[in-house]
Amino acid sequence: MVPTKGDTFVKKESLPWAALLALAMAGFICILTESLPAGLLPQIANDLGVTQALAGQLVTLYAVGSLLAAIPLTTATRGWRRRPLLLLCIAGFLVFNTVTALSSVYVITLITRFCAGVAAGVLWGMTAGYARRMVPESLKGKAMAVAMVGTPLALALGVPIGTFFVTYAGWRLIFGTVSLLTLALIAWVLWKVPDYEGEPRQEQLPLRKILFIPGVRPILFVVLTWVLAHNILYTYISPFLANTSLADRVDLILLIFGATSVVGIWVIGLLIDRYMRILVLSSIAIFALASAAMGIWIDQPVVIVAGVIAWGMTFGGAATLLQTAIAHAGGQSADIAQSMLVTAWNLGIGAGGMVGAILLHWTGARSLPGSLILLLLIALLVALSAQKHGFPKVR
Repeated sequence: MVPTKGDTFVKKESLPWAALLALAMAGFICILTESLPAGLLPQIANDLGVTQALAGQLVTLYAVGSLLAAIPLTTATRGWRRRPLLLLCIAGFLVFNTVTALSSVYVITLITRFCAGVAAGVLWGMTAGYARRMVPESLKGKAMAVAMVGTPLALALGVPIGTFFVTYAGWRLIFGTVSLLTLALIAWVLWKVPDYEGEPRQEQLPLRKILFIPGVRPILFVVLTWVLAHNILYTYISPFLANTSLADRVDLILLIFGATSVVGIWVIGLLIDRYMRILVLSSIAIFALASAAMGIWIDQPVVIVAGVIAWGMTFGGAATLLQTAIAHAGGQSADIAQSMLVTAWNLGIGAGGMVGAILLHWTGARSLPGSLILLLLIALLVALSAQKHGFPKVR
């Protein structure tokens, strides 16, 4: 029997690991598709005959697609059954990554990246709600941590491995490999992921009312500023490291970032149901301090590595923290609130690509870490002010 809205997929106090890890794999492919160009910029730029700044817009267009699609398409599909919608999004990654691997025209590649971003916008809008419906109330935080583990794993394993093997296999074959992983995921979802009904029409609140639910707006502002700061540096990590003695170790730095992100999400999964507010505030503050250190001591490789470790530890659990916060705030309208988060998140990604390109052109890559500090301080102040709603103390 297909579970209905009130049903849970598992017995009390147990996690449906296979189903949650399938969602994690979808997130892995989503983040891998989004982030691969950051580690392959020189090769993509050379192959397509464009500058590295223009190649960086492959990340930007992906984000723009998610930005424009997340709210309207999540709203339009909130009454759809969940598994067919999930499969449609995953099939989109299969098609668009395959086209990216085959295209030799920059404009076509940009359009394809935009379309992949559209699929990602819908997928991220539904993932958190999907995971939460599989478990009882006491396990919702842990279920989201498992479903979100694909994000740091993509950064820890996928992007660094892609960066390492690009010399031997070429960036097109790497995107083709992602398509093969997507085929396997489709079979996995059909096998292990349960289906659920969409949101009944009579329970669908208008977008404006959801936006003005207490706590939603400060969360969205923190998402925007935090992700903007992250992506200014992450998208242009290769040019930044070119100014250091680690210029030839981009793959290692990305591996360190990703590995510490996995540790970060593990810590978040253990503590989020009791200490969400403390985790949000400490993550933003530590990232700001790490950015300052990397900007000041750019000639010290030990400081750069330590800064990347702190950056990874704090950003790895960001998606889980912020999605949990907005799910609590959104209540029955959590999926639409999640789509707003996806929009803010991808606005931060897209703006990071553009702002980073401007800084790269006008002030040079050395200025990138220092440019993050003001953004992170603003995010910290807003999070501090949202104690009653948005980022409350969760016991």
